[in-house]
Amino acid sequence: MTEPTAGNGTQPPQMKMHVLGQFVRDMSFENMLMRQEGNTSVDPDIQVQVGLDARKRNADHQYEVISKFNISSKNKSDGATMFLLELEYAGVFHIENVPEDQIHPFLMIECPRLLFPFVRRIVSDVTRDGGFPPLNLENVDFLQLYRQEILRRAEAKKADNETADA
Repeated sequence: MTEPTAGNGTQPPQMKMHVLGQFVRDMSFENMLMRQEGNTSVDPDIQVQVGLDARKRNADHQYEVISKFNISSKNKSDGATMFLLELEYAGVFHIENVPEDQIHPFLMIECPRLLFPFVRRIVSDVTRDGGFPPLNLENVDFLQLYRQEILRRAEAKKADNETADA
């Protein structure tokens, strides 16, 4: 069986990606429930906000991708905050042979997808160690997050252009 080839008879370069490292960049957990007196009935309402950031590093083909999670739990009965968790988890990636027009979506979709199982474990451990049942995050659709961010930027740019034209 022959490999597909480019028009000049040579095979296009194979995309390469290696995770060089991953780490907790910043984390904060506050157990507000234990500070409150007398409130023993809890019915949690969990809110998860996800943000992403990526930047080129000084070394060739290296990028840092940061997943930012802000998680809060409020009691449905009285709206009191039970806990707050802020986590920035970063990965350093060596990426080669990804076309320039595809590097941004690759960094914002595929790289966070690889980091997410580690984020899930950290969130579970921290909430458990913080006095709550372990919080097992649902899967995050990074493709949908990326699409929403592109739409948000396009709308903001359109609004800026309309303001400038006025």
